[in-house]
Amino acid sequence: MYLVAIAWIYVALMMAVAEATHVNGTLLGAFFTFLLYGVLPISIILYIIGMPLRKKKQQLKDKSDS
Repeated sequence: MYLVAIAWIYVALMMAVAEATHVNGTLLGAFFTFLLYGVLPISIILYIIGMPLRKKKQQLKDKSDS
């Protein structure tokens, strides 16, 4: 799971580098490319995938507290 996330961040980083170094590209465009194509989707996907694990940890914590 994390390997795919790391690979996607790498791809998004390379897209941002290509945007920044292109003749008509800007650093602001590269920043938003990296943010919107890389960081935002991966953070949402990892949050959704990690939900069952967080729920299980919360249930174990609730059982140990009572």
